[in-house]
Amino acid sequence: MRVCFTLRVRPDRVAEYRERHREVWPEMRAALSEAGWRNYSLFLAGDGLLIGYLECDDFDSALARMARTGVNARWQAEMAGFFVGEGNADDRMRPLTEVFHLD
Repeated sequence: MRVCFTLRVRPDRVAEYRERHREVWPEMRAALSEAGWRNYSLFLAGDGLLIGYLECDDFDSALARMARTGVNARWQAEMAGFFVGEGNADDRMRPLTEVFHLD
């Protein structure tokens, strides 16, 4: 399945967020792959709108598998201050409904 979601990065932290993602921890990248996240990309607008895209067999399962990893807990704790709102980013991901796909 294809999943596209949105989040909101604090506008005053957009540049730092981009910089932090230049080198995502190797163990985080490995955990995402092992949890079934494929073709994962993030896109960030200057105003803080973050669009995420991934492919997986089951999104809820892929999120749950990541939630069970220590590396995800560490990453979420470090990144929490970048986002608008409370809680970690994984809990606030809201998938969009796909309305068209050119196959």
